[in-house]
Amino acid sequence: MFIQKIKSEGLSHLSYLVGNKGKAFVIDPRRDCEIYMEEAAKAGCRITHVFETHRNEDLISGAPILAKLTGARVLHGPNAMGDVTYADTTRDGDTYEFGNLTLQVLETPGHTDDSLSFAVFDTDHGDGAVGVFTGDALFIGDVGRTDFYPDRAEEVAGLLYDSLQKILALGDQAILYPAHGAGSVCGDNMADREFSSLGYERQYNDRLRIDSRERFIKEKIAEHHYQPPYFRLMEKLNLTGADPAPRVTTPVPLSPNEFHDLPDTTAIIDVRTVSAFLGAHLPGSLAIPAPMIPAFAGWYIEPGQPVVLVAADPGQAREAAQHLIRIGLDNLRGFLTTDMPEWSARGLPFHSLPAMHVDDIRERFRNPPENWQLLDVRSITEYEEEAIDGSVHVYVGELPEQLDRLDGNRHYTVMCASGARATIAASVLERAGFSRVDVFLGSFGAWKSRD
Repeated sequence: MFIQKIKSEGLSHLSYLVGNKGKAFVIDPRRDCEIYMEEAAKAGCRITHVFETHRNEDLISGAPILAKLTGARVLHGPNAMGDVTYADTTRDGDTYEFGNLTLQVLETPGHTDDSLSFAVFDTDHGDGAVGVFTGDALFIGDVGRTDFYPDRAEEVAGLLYDSLQKILALGDQAILYPAHGAGSVCGDNMADREFSSLGYERQYNDRLRIDSRERFIKEKIAEHHYQPPYFRLMEKLNLTGADPAPRVTTPVPLSPNEFHDLPDTTAIIDVRTVSAFLGAHLPGSLAIPAPMIPAFAGWYIEPGQPVVLVAADPGQAREAAQHLIRIGLDNLRGFLTTDMPEWSARGLPFHSLPAMHVDDIRERFRNPPENWQLLDVRSITEYEEEAIDGSVHVYVGELPEQLDRLDGNRHYTVMCASGARATIAASVLERAGFSRVDVFLGSFGAWKSRD
């Protein structure tokens, strides 16, 4: 018997390949799913089943694709707000045998109505559950968000509380296998590790230490989570099934002339580092460093919109493309690796953005420049916990829809926690025609270090 975790970086998505006695199953596969077949073949197993813990909002499921490739049966929970056309329905108490391994289905709604958890039993060694795959119901250090049904906020928070008690009843010995790790948009306070047990979480997970259902509901409905527009695309594709991911995930290289022939609707996404973008970038491009694409690209790229990447090298372009493919933004027209000195040597235009040191910002507060404003683009939760007096707040993801709140003639210094989200936001402002923009590099971290 083996359990192999397969992680998708950026999304912090955790899927699992489980095998025993020549058969294997997969839990929550990603869209580029060949890896599961490759790893199963290495273990001498054939994939016979695919289980989904819920209809994912933040990535495309690979379940229908993997089923076509392997002939595996796909199982999904009830109440999915539509028919999951590629899956059969499995319900609470159903069991599936894989040699001496038994998988038992638990209906654990709250995060979504169709949420399932899967308890694993080793029938040769004791009666207790060896582990449990909890999807987005229970994480390491946190529990699932419950904001997808705003008109039923108290009800679904209560459902999650009940589901967590059901999971914990499996016993402290059970190993926890969640669907996401730290950095996922599906939780705020996940621990920066990917191993735990129900006993450890019962003792140290703050949400599980709440002993009152009413208090749990109150705290859950007070949370604030953001929902990027691309979530709606995920909802649709994870009912009907997406096309397979492209076999080759490195976009084709473009020459400057080919770049200029692209349609005006093309999104130019600069996936280089923050410092590279600040130093020099193409006019109209958006800064989204490659590791940040899963969290932020879905705010700015429309489904089906043509995309061109600006990357430091083909490897970086491939990384960025892979992230985009996993969230369905895969109309990739190519990438540029022309560095800015070469670009400018051809007489082609480029822009730069000034980076401000913490001492510069303190001086600006002592002697404010005319018509200057500090703009904080962190989450509202971060901003309400602690903020710099005199700053104004707009969340980075919502900035395109909130531009009418800002004065295009003002001088904005953009800040976040470190400067990365601030650079994304500054590129949004610059693309919208704001001409007086700079970035507080180091941002709130630097500010606090000088207190």
